[in-house]
Amino acid sequence: MSRHRWPVKEHVILTLERLRNNLSQTFLADLLHISPSTASRIHRRMLPIINEALILTGIPIEQAASDGRAILIDGTYVPTGNRPAQGQDVTKATYSGQRRCQRVSIQVASTLTGHLLATSTPIPGARHDSAALVDLTGWSQILTEHHTTWITDTAYTTQGAMTPPTKKKGHERTDNEKHDNTEISRIRAYVEHAIGHLKQWKILATGYRGRLTELPDIIAVITRLELYRLGW
Repeated sequence: MSRHRWPVKEHVILTLERLRNNLSQTFLADLLHISPSTASRIHRRMLPIINEALILTGIPIEQAASDGRAILIDGTYVPTGNRPAQGQDVTKATYSGQRRCQRVSIQVASTLTGHLLATSTPIPGARHDSAALVDLTGWSQILTEHHTTWITDTAYTTQGAMTPPTKKKGHERTDNEKHDNTEISRIRAYVEHAIGHLKQWKILATGYRGRLTELPDIIAVITRLELYRLGW
């Protein structure tokens, strides 16, 4: 069947299969008996349509911060594979010395039960999580303005978040500090669950191979699909 005669449903399935399983366009083309360029065009055309269809899904981070709920926040990364040599500035910005790979980072917010609330726009992997939260996503300012209780790890200690107590060099933790550390770590596990569900979309977990300019839209679509699944 010509791709022009395909029902819209088939176009949506192709796009979601690529996102869910990180299938290459060549593999999808062979599987569906179409050309790789056709598979690429369908994917790029359907992404904004799916995003628009889910535009009312979820709530803005501002609303989540203002309704009195406590929020869990953590950073995660999306590996982006090796980039061509002509993109030296891009390559330098996306290379993480800590992870020893090229990547972009996103901030993830969840409820205390591990339900996804929001993801930030991706930022170059060379930036620290704390700098990302303050300088590039604006989330820190939003959370501060709404006097939101937010819980995260020690990477955000200077940002006013509730974090596990840091161990001072040469000093043993007190019993209270050990208890607080255990409780905060237990609660923080739920945002890791939210990230785990997000990373079940393999295009975010196993290495994004496409254009970096398209990655923010892909993350936005996947976030809204997850929020739709959760019934937001």
